[in-house]
Amino acid sequence: MTDAPYIRPDMKAFLDGLAAMAGPSIADMTLEEARASYVALHGMADRPARDLAIIRDLSCPGPDGDIPLRLYDAKETREPGPVIAFYHGGGFVIGDLETHHALCTEIAALMDLPVVAVDYRCAPEHPFPAAIDDCEAATRWIASSPGALGRDCTGIITIGDSAGGTATLAVGQLLADNAADAPVVLQVPIFPLASDALGSNSLDQFADGFVLTKAAIEFFDGAYQADRNDPRGFPIHGDHSKAPPTVLVTASLDPIRDSGRDYAKALANAGADFTFLEMKGVTHSFTNLRQAVPSTQADLERMIATMKFKLTDGGNAAA
Repeated sequence: MTDAPYIRPDMKAFLDGLAAMAGPSIADMTLEEARASYVALHGMADRPARDLAIIRDLSCPGPDGDIPLRLYDAKETREPGPVIAFYHGGGFVIGDLETHHALCTEIAALMDLPVVAVDYRCAPEHPFPAAIDDCEAATRWIASSPGALGRDCTGIITIGDSAGGTATLAVGQLLADNAADAPVVLQVPIFPLASDALGSNSLDQFADGFVLTKAAIEFFDGAYQADRNDPRGFPIHGDHSKAPPTVLVTASLDPIRDSGRDYAKALANAGADFTFLEMKGVTHSFTNLRQAVPSTQADLERMIATMKFKLTDGGNAAA
């Protein structure tokens, strides 16, 4: 018999509160309701956005029209340096610039670097690989558009949570094969789906009651329709020997945790430069639960500290 998993007290209180609300599951909602519930969850659970010197909406050309972006920076002006490209979570179905606004302000402030959030096309209106195409196009634009950004980009830091973590890995592989005008100096996939989670132990263990559910994963999977043999959909199939320096983050109570662990093993087997952080006692989406689950702020700060270390470690003096 498997021992009960460790759950932090503040995480358990939040999960108990969600269970008491007894609302419909995401799989039972309309698309509009699912998207609204994601906004509501983050609005209820995340810390308020920080005030920054610059929060500005802009756009860049994409494969199917302009891609909305949002620039965050704690400083009005910058010397040439790295720029962070952020891809939001939401199963490639829900989520947008607003759902991750507070998190982007926090990353910009703690990293003291500019952040550009990418509002890629979502499924089911735009199934796979539209989101990845947009993330790749936006990242290339960030690397080559100092005039529009008001910042000279010497290197790209790609980062995203959940589906955005998958996009982070996919973009890293695409730019390793066909370089942008600035190199990817660090990638930070946060609880990504890197390999197929269906049939994994973590999916069975945390199928319900841990924020992200098995039913929600199946809902996203059916809407997004990723090719299970394509590295853009499941980056585990890519060439890990060319991976940029990586900070890989998972959550111990996440149904797709084992997918992230699979990717860590693949990086290790390829001899890649990576640091693996598994946050104990917390669930998927912990980076957006920092008000409701206060201990997760320290998890985010641990991740940021690791990012800063990686940027100056091993000769990778990008910061």
